[in-house]
Amino acid sequence: MQVLVLQNDMNSPISLLGDYLQAAGAKLTTLLPHHGDTLPASPEGFDGAVILGGPQHAHDDARFPAFLPMLDLLRAFHAQSKPLLGMCLGGQLMARAFGEKVRVNDTFEFGFLPIEITPEGRDDPLLAGLAPRQRIMQWHEDTFGLPEGGVRLMTGETCANQAFRFGKTAYGFQCHWEVSMDLARDWVSNFGHVLQNKLGEAGAAETVTRAKDEFEKYGRRANDFCRVVTQRWADLVTAAKQKAGERAA
Repeated sequence: MQVLVLQNDMNSPISLLGDYLQAAGAKLTTLLPHHGDTLPASPEGFDGAVILGGPQHAHDDARFPAFLPMLDLLRAFHAQSKPLLGMCLGGQLMARAFGEKVRVNDTFEFGFLPIEITPEGRDDPLLAGLAPRQRIMQWHEDTFGLPEGGVRLMTGETCANQAFRFGKTAYGFQCHWEVSMDLARDWVSNFGHVLQNKLGEAGAAETVTRAKDEFEKYGRRANDFCRVVTQRWADLVTAAKQKAGERAA
């Protein structure tokens, strides 16, 4: 199982998601398209792709010219029924690839905020049987629209579209369930200056204090969510690869 990983920022690695993918038998090829790595011309040689988060705005093609070829590549993966998994900015880019817009959300979200699995999500192969309410790391100011024909799988009070499925093999998430406890702790502890620019000194201090408390309460449970959903997505990649082989035979 060969998985392409598109990493949009040095501080947003594949983290725990990568550990669980490799445990499931995946071989990962990680590219940083905004740091000089060349994107593949096609999905050939890969069975699925993961698109990670970052501080960029998903429509900022002028500053990040790699976005346009990335969108073409995502559409090519989907056209070949090769599974996609987008996290935060990655989910936003997927929504854009499938015809929707990305905009500034009404609320800046940071911390392990509550989100609900929708009735449709409870019937989805990735999310079925999981607790209806999850607490998963958030760090974003933008949000995506739901692509036409897409299915909303998770939702929150301050951000309606927390996860969607497009077709049978493309999954986009707004939340950061890929992060390990160490990475979440790093984000909460070491990026106060970013929060200060957004929320002011007092607002940032309050947000960091709240997030640290949430981390201790919900971090391990969020990592359990990552373990289960990663294995299910890996199973989806394996099944899609097998079907492609049968069609080619």
